[in-house]
Amino acid sequence: MTVTATARPTRTEHPGYTQTLPCTARSALPARSLVRTALEAWGLEHLGDTGALVVTELLSNSVAHTRTYSIRVAVSRPGETFVRIAVADDSKTIPTLRTTTGDHEETGRGLAIIDALTWRWGTDLLLGGKRVWGDLRCEADT
Repeated sequence: MTVTATARPTRTEHPGYTQTLPCTARSALPARSLVRTALEAWGLEHLGDTGALVVTELLSNSVAHTRTYSIRVAVSRPGETFVRIAVADDSKTIPTLRTTTGDHEETGRGLAIIDALTWRWGTDLLLGGKRVWGDLRCEADT
C-alpha cells in the first residue's frame, strides 16, 4: 500500500499536511514524521517532540477504540498563534477525559496526556465519523 501526504494552503497561507494511514499501531511512525515535517516547514521545530507525542496519543485512541480500516492525520495552522494536530476516524463515539485512573492501569491516560500537552483539544463530529484534535501554541512568524 502506498501512502502519500498532501499539502494544501490554509487561511494563514501555511500549507496544511494530511495523510491517510491504516488504523494500526504501526502508523504512529509515519504520523509522527508528518507532524515533524509540517513543524519544520513552518520553522517550529521546537514543537516537534510535543507534536509527535500528541499525534501518537490521538492515533492510539483511534486504534484502541474504533474498528475503522483507516484514519486521516492532519496538521494545520488555522491561526498564526497555534498549530492543530488531528486524527479522524469513522467512529461517532466522542472520547471523554477520565478524571481518575488506577495506579496499576496501563491504559486510559491518552486524553489526559493530550490535555496536559495542548493549549486546548476537542472533537468535531463529521458526516462519516469524528475528528479529535489538539492545538499547540506557537509564536507568530516574523
